[in-house]
Amino acid sequence: MPASSRISDLSSTYSNVGAARQPDGRLRPPPTPHLAFSALRAHQRAMHPTRAILLKLGSVVVFVTMQSLIKATSDHVPPGEAVFFRSAFALPVILLWLSADGRLAAGLRTRRPGAHLLRGLVGTAAMGFGFAALGLLPLPEVSAIGYAAPLFVVPLAIVFLGEKVGPVRLSAVAMGLVGVLIILSPRLTAFSGGGIGGGAALGALFALCSALLAAFAQILIRGLVATERPVTVVLYFTLSSTLLSLLTIPFGWVWPEPREAALLVLAGLAGGLGQAMLTTAYRMGDASLLAPFDYASMLIALLVGYFVFAELPTWQMLFGAALVIAAGILIIWREGRLAAKAPPSRAQAVTPTAGRPAPRRFLPKPRRPRG
Repeated sequence: MPASSRISDLSSTYSNVGAARQPDGRLRPPPTPHLAFSALRAHQRAMHPTRAILLKLGSVVVFVTMQSLIKATSDHVPPGEAVFFRSAFALPVILLWLSADGRLAAGLRTRRPGAHLLRGLVGTAAMGFGFAALGLLPLPEVSAIGYAAPLFVVPLAIVFLGEKVGPVRLSAVAMGLVGVLIILSPRLTAFSGGGIGGGAALGALFALCSALLAAFAQILIRGLVATERPVTVVLYFTLSSTLLSLLTIPFGWVWPEPREAALLVLAGLAGGLGQAMLTTAYRMGDASLLAPFDYASMLIALLVGYFVFAELPTWQMLFGAALVIAAGILIIWREGRLAAKAPPSRAQAVTPTAGRPAPRRFLPKPRRPRG
């Protein structure tokens, strides 16, 4: 890790310790340098890059498996019902994981239920559109279009968060959107006849809507994690998506066959396991290290699509996907460089155990470089 990153982590740790409260609710005095360095050493001991990478790759495999199980039932089971099974059966896995880790009580505490509900509404809609796309498009194509979500985050962050974005990230977004258009172009020809045409065109539209909503959900999560623990965000999203999916019952739920029911239950369990692995991975490793491994899902999706669903990707789709992946990696690299240069922001200075932002007097004024 660069020296600038270590200094930034130390400043954030110092602010967090300074924001801790005593049992009577009063703020503790600012920490001594010894306490700050002790907290930094504890943080470094908790980092296990190799384990984090293995957990990240494991979560990618599990999530692609979940998508494959959903796709296998998509001919008969509607997307809203699939969302319910994916969320409802993920919930026991997440509750057991939090209980075993001693964080269940902490995960249930929240001061922003309305924000969790909004994040749940957007995330559930993104999941529903994604599951609908799985029934209409090849698995690798849905994965490739889904990679557009980080690209959409950049302009959304400008509009909703007031972020300053420089030419590097704007160029990456432009390159990625060109890749998305290359992937979509064969599907969009179905619209030329004056209607929405075949199912493939509708599937492309669903996948694009899913990516855009997923990007908006990421913007909402950025605001949530300033005051909420990541496990709280995970838990309340699973709860809200389970409940919100029930609103789709009037739109044609079916009684699944035994095989379909088994696949849906497995998809839910896989979703919960994947989320637990993903969250644990980011506790053990830096986001800049782990984020590029998301794109391993394309290779897995290609293999599953070919051997399980007999789906052969076109060269045009592969070329477009390569552009989108390259753009995403460029954005991850650039944001990692900017984070290493910038002092800790107010959103970073959150007490891990209390979930409270540090008081203003303990926080330096943030100044993030453009890029």
